[in-house]
Amino acid sequence: MEPLLGVKIGCLFSLLVLTLVCGLFPICFKWFQTATATGRHRRVLSLLSCTSAGIFLGAGFMHMTAEALEGIESEIQKLVIQNSTNSEGNSDDADSAYMEYPYGELIISLGFFFVFLLESLALQCCPGAAGRSKVQEQEWGMANVLEPHSHGPLPSPSRGPLRALVLLLSLSFHSVFEGLAVGLQPTVAATVQLCLAILAHKGLVVFGVGLRLVQVGTGSRWAMLSILSLALMSPVGLALGLAVPQGISEGGQGLAQAVLEGMAAGTFLYVTFLEILPRELAGPEAPLAKWGCVAAGFAFMAFIALWA
Repeated sequence: MEPLLGVKIGCLFSLLVLTLVCGLFPICFKWFQTATATGRHRRVLSLLSCTSAGIFLGAGFMHMTAEALEGIESEIQKLVIQNSTNSEGNSDDADSAYMEYPYGELIISLGFFFVFLLESLALQCCPGAAGRSKVQEQEWGMANVLEPHSHGPLPSPSRGPLRALVLLLSLSFHSVFEGLAVGLQPTVAATVQLCLAILAHKGLVVFGVGLRLVQVGTGSRWAMLSILSLALMSPVGLALGLAVPQGISEGGQGLAQAVLEGMAAGTFLYVTFLEILPRELAGPEAPLAKWGCVAAGFAFMAFIALWA
């Protein structure tokens, strides 16, 4: 077996095992269930959830969005250069206009609005989907009891399960592309460096996903199946990268991958801003501590972005 192939197979199993362990950890231990938590236990879980929200925020901006913008810009540049070489005459002004348009931001916004549309259609066609789970009713009911003089209603968490599914789908797309990038690396050093960067932030993100599934009241069996499916995405992408011959990604395939990454980033930001952050910051208790936890989670992901 070639050394490079052996290293990539080792990376495949590392990504699989780490995702399973980190994702299943909050699901398998009842300590992370907020429905039965009270007092200091509940406050610790709240701060842990805020840290998870900061990690999601950092992953959305510093990893998924940054990678999507870089990929889309690179592919657009390739298309413009190819068109300029094939066309005759002076088209510098048109090429400059094409280059300056914010395609990446547009595609990410389309991903955001696409999930917004799907959620609106689901709630319009199936009004019962807006029903709250027992865990959410207990959690938000406890928040109202603890703080009877709160100003204004707390944000409704009724769409939590649907947004948790969207979160899983966006992370699954991103995980496939991460594994594909590892599988396409030409050297052992580049493969190990990229794999370590992915492992550093993937463990925390998947732990946050498992915690989110527990908090929205997902059944243990479905939560485990969700984590298992998410864990398989990076190995699947890596296996595809091993199967792809060098140079096969020329043409429109690179642009298609960049567009899908941008759509996934938009869906991830949608869930982060409309589900995770409002839910964690709604309670009036310990606002500075919550801010510190969110900032700490974001800072850690920003630090990892130096190598990722």
